[in-house]
Amino acid sequence: MLKELHPNIRIRIYTSFLSRIIGSMIFPFMAIYFTNALNAYWAGTLLMVNVIIQFIAGLYGGYLADIVGRKKMMVLGEWMKVIGFVGMILANSPWYTSPWLTFAMMAIISIASGLVNPAAEAMLIDVSTKETRAFMYAVNYWAVNMSIMIGLIVGGWLYKTHFFELLVALFVMSLVTLWMTATLITETYIPDGPVTKPYGIKPILQSYKTVITDLPFVLFILGGISVLAIEFQRNNFIAVRLEEEILPRAFSFFGGLDFSIDGIRLLSLLTVENTIIIVLFTGVVAKWIRNKPEQPIMYTGFILFGLGYAVLAFSNHFLILAIAVVVLSVGELLYVPTRQSILADIVDDSRRGAYMAFNGFVFQIGKMFGALGIIVGDVIGGIGMGILYIVFALFGVAFARVAIQMREKRSVLLTKSKAI
Repeated sequence: MLKELHPNIRIRIYTSFLSRIIGSMIFPFMAIYFTNALNAYWAGTLLMVNVIIQFIAGLYGGYLADIVGRKKMMVLGEWMKVIGFVGMILANSPWYTSPWLTFAMMAIISIASGLVNPAAEAMLIDVSTKETRAFMYAVNYWAVNMSIMIGLIVGGWLYKTHFFELLVALFVMSLVTLWMTATLITETYIPDGPVTKPYGIKPILQSYKTVITDLPFVLFILGGISVLAIEFQRNNFIAVRLEEEILPRAFSFFGGLDFSIDGIRLLSLLTVENTIIIVLFTGVVAKWIRNKPEQPIMYTGFILFGLGYAVLAFSNHFLILAIAVVVLSVGELLYVPTRQSILADIVDDSRRGAYMAFNGFVFQIGKMFGALGIIVGDVIGGIGMGILYIVFALFGVAFARVAIQMREKRSVLLTKSKAI
């Protein structure tokens, strides 16, 4: 069935898979990189600024994709990525090292991602149909999880000792994805007539005015931000904590196979565990929750997710950490599909595109809180962060519950007014 998909879809899945494999060997560990090169405060600040940059670039990227076309934005973004990766290589070579130049290059890459991702998502919708869309996203979901798992396995073992070589590999891969995007992907959107739309930020903000004033939707989004703020702690505070507190331990298997696990490698193993659980059991859980009340399942998922991450915030016991990952993975399996289903009921169908685009910002704001967690965690410590994760999970439940109640009341009033 993969061959039945539009060639653009297949190429995008391939390029995304290839770039994520190498990217997952490097970017999840950049919090550790900046903490070691500078300090926890600057690490959190720089990563948060980087997310803000991508957030703003994403606003423009989605807007420009509807003005100049999808492919043009994707090719421009891929060229910027190539430039950014060259700069990162120069900033981390055996002859010269600069964390500030590294951050500048990461900012360029973030701008590039902000230009590429909205255009790519719009392109996928352009060339897919209602019948193929579910399969397309399912394949993409598996590709994302598998690429991240492979990247983290390799990155956890090579990050400390072969960082420069990983950057070179990422640069080579960026050339491959640039070539595939420029030569194999066809344009799916050609604007009618000359471009007359303004490029300032004011018209962009005006296009989201209706969405922002929909209070139930905004509250539901705040609930999603509360939960994702927990998830993005893994590659920020939790990564830094494990790297600092987990002393290398040697293990021997089969009588002769010896290897050492430190904080970074442990983090990669825990992430791989989470990914395997998600990949193997998504279908099973989706079938189990069918025709069951969605709200209690979603709230349970929020709580389990927060509890699992709370343990990751302070425990150094390998078995306890592994069990915590099982708990948070179950929570993730429960809340992700139910939240998406409830979200579809909350959005205004007449402006579904704008609503779903705004929902995409949840990830960027969650990343901001993730970066901020490094700074906060440096002050309140692991146990304090664990308590904070549980509080965020409860916020997620509260915001979502109020949003759903408000939407239900609005629906009842609307039904009564139509009846009159």
